[in-house]
Amino acid sequence: MLMPKRVKFRKSHRRPLRGMSKGAKELAFGDYGLQVLESFWMTARQIEAVRMTISRHLKKGGKMWIRVFPDVPYTKKPAETRMGKGKGNPEYWVAGVKRGRVIFEIGGVSKELALDALRAACHKLPVKARIVAREGLEGEA
Repeated sequence: MLMPKRVKFRKSHRRPLRGMSKGAKELAFGDYGLQVLESFWMTARQIEAVRMTISRHLKKGGKMWIRVFPDVPYTKKPAETRMGKGKGNPEYWVAGVKRGRVIFEIGGVSKELALDALRAACHKLPVKARIVAREGLEGEA
């Protein structure tokens, strides 16, 4: 599971995820990518589920790039706890993903295999996503 080695502060606020992604809107490494169409907090478990799905489809061929990292702690209060008494303990880690961001990229594989892997990965996400292709490959996708 992805998580930071060290953090400056144990608990933090989660900023609002409004608007479009500032960067990472285009492919930078691979030939095909997965672009989200809604903003959401992506957990480390969701990143791992998508990573495993893509790597199972690619088998030993091709290369995959993960373009998000869960660096924000998500806190929860214990069950059946009354209000007050401070902020809860960190339970898991999340990454703030704004709409339009490319979160996964793959390259070095055929078009059919790439589209099949990314289509299966879309089903692991709680939001709508689309498959994007590099400029020269758009007619094929």
